[in-house]
Amino acid sequence: MTKRNSPGEPSHMSRPLVLLLVFAILWFGMLDYRKLIKPDEGRYAEIPREMVATGDWLTPRLNDIKYFEKPALQYWATATAFTLFGEHHWTARLWSALTGFLGVLVAGLSVRRLWGPRAGLYASCILGSSLLWVMIGHVNTLDMGMSFFLSSAIFGFVLAQRDAATPRENRNYMWLAWLALGLAVLSKGLIGLVLPAATLVGYSLWQRDFGLWRRLHLVSGLALLLAVSAPWFIAVSLANPEFARFFFIHEHFERFLTKVHGRYQPIWYFLPVLLIGMLPWLVGLFAMLRGAFRNDPQRRFQPQRFLLLWSLVVFGFFSVSSSKLASYILPLFPALAALIGAHLAQQDDARRLRWHALPVVALALLCLPLVPLVVMLRSPEVPQELYANYIPWLLAASAALLSGALAAFGFAWFSRPQASMVSLAFGGLLFSQLILLGHDSLAPANSAYQIVERIRDQVPPDVPFFSVNTYDQTLPFYLKRSVTMVGYMDELGFGIAQEPDKFISDLAGFEQTWKAAPQAWALIDPATYQQLLATGLPMRLAAQDTRRIIVRKP
Repeated sequence: MTKRNSPGEPSHMSRPLVLLLVFAILWFGMLDYRKLIKPDEGRYAEIPREMVATGDWLTPRLNDIKYFEKPALQYWATATAFTLFGEHHWTARLWSALTGFLGVLVAGLSVRRLWGPRAGLYASCILGSSLLWVMIGHVNTLDMGMSFFLSSAIFGFVLAQRDAATPRENRNYMWLAWLALGLAVLSKGLIGLVLPAATLVGYSLWQRDFGLWRRLHLVSGLALLLAVSAPWFIAVSLANPEFARFFFIHEHFERFLTKVHGRYQPIWYFLPVLLIGMLPWLVGLFAMLRGAFRNDPQRRFQPQRFLLLWSLVVFGFFSVSSSKLASYILPLFPALAALIGAHLAQQDDARRLRWHALPVVALALLCLPLVPLVVMLRSPEVPQELYANYIPWLLAASAALLSGALAAFGFAWFSRPQASMVSLAFGGLLFSQLILLGHDSLAPANSAYQIVERIRDQVPPDVPFFSVNTYDQTLPFYLKRSVTMVGYMDELGFGIAQEPDKFISDLAGFEQTWKAAPQAWALIDPATYQQLLATGLPMRLAAQDTRRIIVRKP
């Protein structure tokens, strides 16, 4: 006889929906709390804001200067959010959060299709609570959107090539993979093709399986990819002849081969990033690696090997690159979550999960006495009191991780593996979220929000505003206008070379322009402010913090 649920008891089918609802609330509910921080969040909010303000959605501009470092997909998505819902912190971060959330669902559904419901649940739990995935999913950068589309393409490929796939499934999943690749290219450029192609070639050589190339639907797939990605590249190149060389040569080959972007790190840089970013699932990562290389003689296509090779290709490619940021290896996290989830689902003894939770308990207990030491990171720009305000958040994060790990240990002890996984996942998610929320304690030093609020109502929209020897990426977004840069180019150097009339090259030119203007405002770094005071330039202090000074012409 079928067991009936007692009144008030959730049905077996409702439990995943309740978990999904709670996860969605925790994932999206905190997007608006934090101020935008420099540089990425300010940059990737300002470009869409200017698209909406000018009506030009073809040529990206940052501070009213041509900006060709990245394609336009995320700019369009954020500009659409601004148009529909207004310019807020949450709308600026919505695309990253949405693609991160969908990435968790795609990973879970794909793994469910490959290895069963339990493995799918575990993969979602792992990815949705991994420290780096959660962090980047709530910060306005381009990496989460690109990672979502790349991982969707990889999962689509694996589902298309699996032994059980029918010809129709093979075609449809491959089309989805090609579509995702096109959107990945439109998110961050040619990396959306290079990494999957390298993985495909490597897998073919490793397995000596060249027959899968006949199942790629190359002609129709490439047509779909080009239909999605090519129109914008063609249109922006026609409107801006300088675009193609800068984007394809400078932003791809020179970025990879040289240190031109000043992001050089040692070859082992991504190893600690991976280990910390996988928290709280490090034990699962090492346990999975012991068996991931095994060949299943009953399978023609080896999905585990392909996903593992994908992870190695992403990790290796960016490790040898001369330009490194922690978020670059984000595309390998869904594959690792899938492999760890499949590995844990195959374990017959639920009590083994105790050994996944116990090190996390130890880590959380270690964090609690170490958290107050964060004040040692103080500097003249980020004073001790800001770090002191961060401490309660970090203690709460450690407590959340400890609670989740203890609950996971208890559930594993009583042979309840799914409850154990979910408990550790929600502990990890809250751990990451509280670290992020608490980071707003440092916003007075990392964002222009507070200093702009002090002068917002005093600055007429048609009065010149200068940024002298510095450029805070969040300043134009909070001012709701562009500023004239003086002496400082940084990443805007190429755009300034195309439109030099929007730039003042030195302090002498600034002083001349300042004196000639009936009214004027400027944001200046403290050292330059002292230098200008010594020259007797007429200016009145309007607002000040540890990094910036805003002055007005008397």
